[in-house]
Amino acid sequence: MTESQYAQVAGEFADVVIVGAGPAGLVLGNILLRHGVDCVVLERADRDCVENRARAGFLAPNTVRILERNGIGEGVRRHGREHGVCEFRTEDGRFRLDYRGLGKGEPHTVYPQHELVTDLLARFLDAGGRVRFATEAVAVSGADGPAPTVTVREEDGRPVRWRARYVAACDGRHGVGRRSLPPGAVRHHRDHGVSWLGLLAEAPPSLDAVGYAVHPRGFAGHMARSADVTRYYLQCARGTRAEAWDDDRVWDELDLRMRASAYGPLRRGRIVQRAVVDLESDVLEPLRHGALFLVGDAASLISPSAAKGANLAVLEAELLALALVDALAHDDSAGLDRYSERCLEHIWRAQEFSHWMIRLLHDTPGPGRDSLFQERLRYARITALRDSASQRNWFAEHYTGI
Repeated sequence: MTESQYAQVAGEFADVVIVGAGPAGLVLGNILLRHGVDCVVLERADRDCVENRARAGFLAPNTVRILERNGIGEGVRRHGREHGVCEFRTEDGRFRLDYRGLGKGEPHTVYPQHELVTDLLARFLDAGGRVRFATEAVAVSGADGPAPTVTVREEDGRPVRWRARYVAACDGRHGVGRRSLPPGAVRHHRDHGVSWLGLLAEAPPSLDAVGYAVHPRGFAGHMARSADVTRYYLQCARGTRAEAWDDDRVWDELDLRMRASAYGPLRRGRIVQRAVVDLESDVLEPLRHGALFLVGDAASLISPSAAKGANLAVLEAELLALALVDALAHDDSAGLDRYSERCLEHIWRAQEFSHWMIRLLHDTPGPGRDSLFQERLRYARITALRDSASQRNWFAEHYTGI
């Protein structure tokens, strides 16, 4: 069925239609529901997939505060683990930063994203929230008028139109929100020229810290997810297939780059997930187009080098939720008018720090004098981070800030 044929079918209504049941969509839905705003969440995947999508697991202090003050922080409070140490390993040795005692003195909270999503989803459904799983949004139309419409294809192939007063696109960089933007939208994009092989291993953490290893063969990273699961990253050549490295090669390369011969072997286990990630930055401006709002990865994509993506999504969701409450309950649209500006201020700040982290941890791809120049700059950054108190405080504030 064509889009024009979809437009002929009858539909349903919600004051706010939320596309996407990730952290952004579910935080937004929970806050709206708490304030009595009629909303529905439309999600392309089924519930099992939503609750088991493995993603990042580091929550910034501000993210925890947002969850707590909106009554959706119980799972994090019960099961999250504070973490405040990172370790850098280089050709000159290793050094540790206890960033809990630096900057603003704030730690991260380790809480796997799929567990957060499971909490948020259960809370939303228990409170009477509506979620339509296996429902693919195919178009947003009329966002510049009084009655925007989201056209969807349900699991049985049946087309449905959802009419709304506002639409929140929380469906990522390839979702219907971005596909439905008008010609005036501006996309800022940067490919950092670096790729990671991302790995999830059924293995206990080998460090009591986040590990960043800088090695002539490329970056390696160690991030604990739980007592029995650890996420690792290996820098790899652009175009590498995730399956190209078998488990033995992965562990041998991790041991080499993490300098296991000097600091102790890594605790090995079965690798249960692998994917290649090309490090890119991507920002849309503005984030509002009439009644359509972009949130989370639909608004901006950020490299995973500094764990900012999910934290930005939660911040943006709260800003939009409270602005929608004001608009719908109090006829005050000032918050909606400022939504894009306020979010972009945080987004660009996070992008700047993420870019700094990328340059700290990686060689600049390519031969020649410029590559050598960049390598010397990277060495200077690492040295300053190791030796300068002011640099360590700057790092701690931006590492945990959002």
